Amino acid sequence: MSVYTELSNTDIQNILADYNLGSLAGFEGIAAGIENSNFFIDTEGDENSGRFVLTIFERLATDELPYFMTLMKHLAAGGLSCPDVMVRRDGSLLFEARGKQGCIVSCLSGKTLEQLNAQQLFSSGRAMAKLHMAGEDFPQQRANPTGIAWLEDTIKTVLDGTRETYGKAAADLLLSELDFQQSCAWDTLPRGVIHGDLFCDNILFQGNDVSGIIDFYYAHDAPYVMDIAISLNDQSVLLSADDDSRIQSYLDGYQSLRPLEEDEREAIPLLLRLGALRFWVSRLYDALFPRGGAMTKTKDPEEYRKKLLFHRHVI
Repeated sequence: MSVYTELSNTDIQNILADYNLGSLAGFEGIAAGIENSNFFIDTEGDENSGRFVLTIFERLATDELPYFMTLMKHLAAGGLSCPDVMVRRDGSLLFEARGKQGCIVSCLSGKTLEQLNAQQLFSSGRAMAKLHMAGEDFPQQRANPTGIAWLEDTIKTVLDGTRETYGKAAADLLLSELDFQQSCAWDTLPRGVIHGDLFCDNILFQGNDVSGIIDFYYAHDAPYVMDIAISLNDQSVLLSADDDSRIQSYLDGYQSLRPLEEDEREAIPLLLRLGALRFWVSRLYDALFPRGGAMTKTKDPEEYRKKLLFHRHVI
């Protein structure tokens, strides 16, 4: 989450006029994350009043947004602790402000953590399994927006800048790993709706228990173990001596609800490489082509270069 589009008190009051959520009592921008403009808003004077999150979409295409709105409502209705999209008085789920579309969702309890302990990793893995199971009957599908074709195009875009800024070895690593991943196929693995970005900053905790999952704007259809690999890279892999036990804690939590098939378990080491490549490339793009914003946070690409090297070494 970030703020690229600044909203005034009047802007938010006008947006709220089309909801049954009460009147605006206060708001503040949310600085964490990098994709959209986000605000906490507090309302009063109505039985539905409370704290919500207002999002202005900065990158997503207009025709993609209904998928995310209906997915969140589906998962929330299915018992997953995730943001529920507030419905406007005309029955729609999206508003328009400053020439962009946005939504208002429920604000969940809990807080994000920078690093998870073994119990929290277990709880996080279990929460991901709940997500996958709750989405099994979701009728819509969305293709992977950051698949091999995206990797090919984006690596071409960042290659020269990577070579100049991070060195020839980094550029060569991009090409080498891309070549390897182009030879892999995951079509036979169990698949369905995945979160696609379940980092620590998208999970809320109360103590050692997950209290909510947020930010579904990378959700798409893919092998379930791709979701696991993405989360393991962020939550469990610290490039430390206890990474193996941290990975196992997460997997134990996941498999307490949805046991993995043998081919899924075998795919995880290679998908850890693919996940590391995907986020290294996106961070390189953001670092080399930064966007302006009132409150922005660009994540360090080097973290995922090191994780990719780590996974290549252990295979």
